Amino acid sequence: MKTILYLSFICACANYTVSAQLRVSKPEAASMDSRKLAKIADAVDEYIKSGDIPGAVVGVVKDNKLVFLEAYGNKQVVPDSVAMTTNTVFDLASVSKPVGTATSVMVLLEQGKLRLMDDVAKYIPDYQGWTDSVTKRKTPIRIIHLLTHTSGLPPYAPVEELQKIYTVPNPDGLITHISTVKRNNPPGKVFDYSCLNFITLQRVLENITGMTLQQFSKQYIFSPLGMTHTDYNPTGETLQWCAPTAQQADGTILKGKVHDPLANVMNDGISGNAGLFSNVEDLAVYVSMMLNGGKFNKTRILSPLTIAAMTRVPQGYEEFGRALGWDVYSDYAHDGDIFGTAAYGHTGYTGTSLTIDPESKTGVIILTNRVHPKDNGSVVRLRDIIANIVAGAVNGEIKN
Repeated sequence: MKTILYLSFICACANYTVSAQLRVSKPEAASMDSRKLAKIADAVDEYIKSGDIPGAVVGVVKDNKLVFLEAYGNKQVVPDSVAMTTNTVFDLASVSKPVGTATSVMVLLEQGKLRLMDDVAKYIPDYQGWTDSVTKRKTPIRIIHLLTHTSGLPPYAPVEELQKIYTVPNPDGLITHISTVKRNNPPGKVFDYSCLNFITLQRVLENITGMTLQQFSKQYIFSPLGMTHTDYNPTGETLQWCAPTAQQADGTILKGKVHDPLANVMNDGISGNAGLFSNVEDLAVYVSMMLNGGKFNKTRILSPLTIAAMTRVPQGYEEFGRALGWDVYSDYAHDGDIFGTAAYGHTGYTGTSLTIDPESKTGVIILTNRVHPKDNGSVVRLRDIIANIVAGAVNGEIKN
């Protein structure tokens, strides 16, 4: 499969900068083997040929450099074929959870606006905790339960039923549903991945700040980092660069409008669980910030201690394998077989994923629109394969 851009050809001429000013270098400049990284093409091409994905963009960050950036296949195959390019913007789906929502919550944590042990009901009136059916004892749902998916909330909400009750979009109606819906488990006892956790966090943030999640994340994360093509409900050039997702029943294809039904129908595209759009170049800056202890160039987003707290499994939550917005070693993790135990990441339903390994200072960004056009492809195995290829390409001493 012919690639649209092969980074080594560009880097052979000179280093250059992307819009967000992340330095682009040859893999060897960051102690990585370009010949091994080239094997990513074979792995991606196999999935394109099988029809699992129309195309992909893969990026690798190492030592504050973007050492690999390559596009494969097409970003659109219906009604016409459009070639994939490295600047293509993707619907990140649940990768929105750590990048947009959890990072914003950690900013609030540093600002002293909330704490992990706060009862959610402090910020959302009438938000119910868990009531024991026998003893009638009440246990509050806390911020830490939302971030680690141990709140006891059900995984999702019945969109079609909510549409019958509310005129949509209706974020207030959705929060009312989440505040009172039956809890499946006591808080802190069971890991059950739930989009409702991060929609709740969105409302907590908005009630505290008086800003939308879109406004807050742009002001405190994306604009300071120069992530100019990262946004909810993209417009302008960012919208033009978007890869389409699923074909709808009426034949139309979603493009620049979030695929996730709750985010789309109930939250009008700005949602704590999904809705963020971005490309590899912007996410490479974000990954570099995370690997550099919360700082990119001269811009600090979070303190090193906050990054450490955000990316480790909290004490008492070891059995669940979830950090504060990130996956470390739960069954949802797909960071391959080689990266160390400190590696963390997140996946998205549309076919996106981030893997970040602080020990080797390596980040892997995989962006696909596997739901285009019929939502029947899978990239679960591909994520692990690419992670293994990247980890195997790391040379030099790893300092713990």
